[in-house]
Amino acid sequence: MSSNTFFAVINRMKYINRWGLMRNSDNENLQEHSFQTAILAHALALIENVKFGGTLDPEKAAVIALYHDSSEIITGDMPTPVKYSSEALTLSYKRLEHEAGDVLLDKIEPQLREYYNDIFNSENSREWVVVKAADTLAAYIKCIEEIKAGNNEFIGARASVLQKLSRVDLNSLRYFIETYLPAYELTLDEQ
Repeated sequence: MSSNTFFAVINRMKYINRWGLMRNSDNENLQEHSFQTAILAHALALIENVKFGGTLDPEKAAVIALYHDSSEIITGDMPTPVKYSSEALTLSYKRLEHEAGDVLLDKIEPQLREYYNDIFNSENSREWVVVKAADTLAAYIKCIEEIKAGNNEFIGARASVLQKLSRVDLNSLRYFIETYLPAYELTLDEQ
């Protein structure tokens, strides 16, 4: 197998569907989710800097978000209730995600690998907190969209994700929720 297949494999994010245990009125794939998470992570980092005196790198946050779930190209999307059903399963899946990331990194030439390694292994970066918040916020927005489409299957998920968001201690997230999130409830004509 060629060691320069990284970008072709990353392109396969569009084939990984999310929310596998839920009936969806509009299927969401990993590529769409990653793009939305990048938009939100960039916004949260900017808001944190501009409104609350933060020193985050919004562009770095966006790039990390673009790749934050790329290991799922190899593992598939494990539904959250399953992934976090036990500590042993959570730890095992985290190890699997890390190994899958290494498999992906082996698909790019060595001169570029170190740069992507920093992106794939960014959990200790200052920007990671906004990426994780954006990831959860994207899930909440998906719930809003599904419920607006008449899919009550997402009512419980919405409550669960909102509870998770309420535990995140991030000024920019609270600001985004208060200032920008209500518009997601509106119709196109109301926007």
